[in-house]
Amino acid sequence: MSLSFRHQQIIDTARKSGRVLVDDLSELLRVTPQTIRRDLNDLCDQGHLARVHGGAVLESGVANMAYEARRNIAADVKKAIGALCAAEIPDDASMFINIGTTTEAVARALNNHRNIMVITNNLNIANILADNPHCDVVVTGGMLRRSDGGLVGESTVDTVQQFKADIAIIGVSAIDEDGALLDFDYREVRVAQAIIANARRVFLVSDSSKLERSAPIRIGHISEIDSIFTDKLQSEALRDICKQHGVNIRIANT
Repeated sequence: MSLSFRHQQIIDTARKSGRVLVDDLSELLRVTPQTIRRDLNDLCDQGHLARVHGGAVLESGVANMAYEARRNIAADVKKAIGALCAAEIPDDASMFINIGTTTEAVARALNNHRNIMVITNNLNIANILADNPHCDVVVTGGMLRRSDGGLVGESTVDTVQQFKADIAIIGVSAIDEDGALLDFDYREVRVAQAIIANARRVFLVSDSSKLERSAPIRIGHISEIDSIFTDKLQSEALRDICKQHGVNIRIANT
């Protein structure tokens, strides 16, 4: 197997799952971990990937990765996070749920809740919750983003501002070390900001890979969040920020 062909195999694998691990690639491509590490370094130098602990992820840049690839990243972890968050939501509650693969996991875990209302700009979430006869679903207006079933734009913001919900369940594309919550699409950011402003409590659901990524547009700051649901939060800086602002950290069992 030539080096260029191996590089292409690594990139193709990363595009499917969003993330590649040294040990998995070593087994898949039947080369040593040392060889894979060199390959990853080369691909990172060329701007195709970005190194993270134990492997690499697709380079974020200023564009998000494909929605299906995002769905595949840490799918079991997202399911556990979704269940943990849903367990904190009582029956008879109203909530916003925004665009995201982890917020979709929360929606799936809400299918046994009773007498709830969900306002969402995510057609995937609306379809998931349609199976729950005890959930009223309000779908915002807006421009359809075909890549992920999201609705964005000024009319989306206008719809959100007509409600005052008990809880907002939001996902983000990245969390910076200084606590900034980040995303890629300014239109989506405007919707997320309106959701935060019109909820009594805000729950952030995010797997730990979001701490290894970057995005160019600021939604807000983690201090605006009441609780973060994740699989791990190893950053001492972020833990200190959460403690300083009274943000509850909930860790899912994975």
